[in-house]
Amino acid sequence: MKMVACATYEGLDAKVVYVESTLTKGLPSFSIVGIASTAINEAKERVKSALLSNEFSFPPKRITINLAPSDVKKEGSQFDLSIALLIALDSIQEDISDWFVFGELGLDGNVKENIQLYPLILSLANQRLLSKAIVPHASLDKLSKIPNVEFYGVKTLQEAIDLLKNQETAQPSVKQSEIAYPFYEIEGEKYYYTKEYDEDFTDVKGQEIAKRASLIAAAGFHNILFEGSPGCGKSMIAKRMRYILPPMNIEEILDIAKLQALELQEPTFKPHRNMRSPHHSSTLASVFGGGSHKAQIGEVGLAHRGILFFDELPHFSKNVLEALREPMQDNKIRISRVNSKVEYSSDFLFVGAMNPCPCGNLLDQARECRCSELEIQRYKNRLSDPFLDRIDINVVMQNVKSEDKTSFSSKELHKKVVEAYIFAKNRGQNSFNAKLSDNDIEKFCLLSDEARIILDMAIERFSLTFRSIKKVQKVSRTIADLDKSEIIQKSHILEALSYRRR
Repeated sequence: MKMVACATYEGLDAKVVYVESTLTKGLPSFSIVGIASTAINEAKERVKSALLSNEFSFPPKRITINLAPSDVKKEGSQFDLSIALLIALDSIQEDISDWFVFGELGLDGNVKENIQLYPLILSLANQRLLSKAIVPHASLDKLSKIPNVEFYGVKTLQEAIDLLKNQETAQPSVKQSEIAYPFYEIEGEKYYYTKEYDEDFTDVKGQEIAKRASLIAAAGFHNILFEGSPGCGKSMIAKRMRYILPPMNIEEILDIAKLQALELQEPTFKPHRNMRSPHHSSTLASVFGGGSHKAQIGEVGLAHRGILFFDELPHFSKNVLEALREPMQDNKIRISRVNSKVEYSSDFLFVGAMNPCPCGNLLDQARECRCSELEIQRYKNRLSDPFLDRIDINVVMQNVKSEDKTSFSSKELHKKVVEAYIFAKNRGQNSFNAKLSDNDIEKFCLLSDEARIILDMAIERFSLTFRSIKKVQKVSRTIADLDKSEIIQKSHILEALSYRRR
């Protein structure tokens, strides 16, 4: 018996699959066992044609391929090359069991690229299950970005056979490539950024309070809600926040590339965080993921390490808004189905935008609101208190005026965010301020005597919940970081309190 390793998806993560083969005497046959999908069973014809096209005589034996463990359903065409190699190398004595082999075969023996290979291999690497692998040569540019893995690229089945016959002299095809973007180095780790600002804050005139709030939200990854009349710039600011978010380390860049590959997009490896903006008519399954047989990732998962933007927030269904409370609090989403149970990370910055009333003119000084008190109350009641309690910063937009001018560019705001991020990193903090645990709040959110008095007064006067108190401390920590202050001062607490929900 011979064996190599491959992988398949179990939920959203990769699971190692050991491909075993036996060639025994008996009536010639070729069978694959181990809950193989249709694509894997079709591999028999591709493997036969690839071997015969490369002048291999297909062995007249009883060939059995086992995909272990047998209780996991296997899917994908990446098993083709593993199966072909086990048949072609049955007679050699060398041990090949420590190799991972991925690749789809053409009928002529060429090894083809599969876009699903990148998230599959990245998941294995993140779990530290993979050290060296044979992969399609066409995939090397993308795969070489993954650290701590040796990749051996092959163009044909014959190249893969020659490589395994000469394992001792085989050399990796490429060195690990660097991310080609500028970076900051903080305590020996690189954090990449880009100077591309496709949508700039210079386009936003006026709205100084909203700009300041968006700067704080971006620097600390705080959930934020914009409320204002139609056309005052809510969506405009939200779309520009993506370009001023903190820089990214290699792990975050690779995670985003994995999400792009899961969406069947070509990974860009650009240090731009994701921004997902589902329509308010989106279903619960499309937002959170799901599926009756195989759990698919939804918008919440695709927003991981980036922004999840809900425009026209009250128009989303009640089920979607209430289900959003869990990932906003725990940074994880769990999907439970009869056939599968999946948990995946959803660490995002939530940005919401809403009108003050159904007609939108309640806060407008020039237009008359056409809504009744009952309509306004029903509109507001679509957002529950437990949901709103998970919003760190609430902003009421100002009226647009003719004398409004541009104040800050995205480049200037991004610089302030980066400086605050570096300041927090040098403090020994590993997570964003909005994601601090209770122990981290005690450690990093140190208040001056005046700030402590103000916070105690606010707790008493506004009857703040434990969650609200922690959110005020986290927001004030970010404001202090922007001012490069180790201790949270009175002014920081007051500004943080000004952003709480009225």
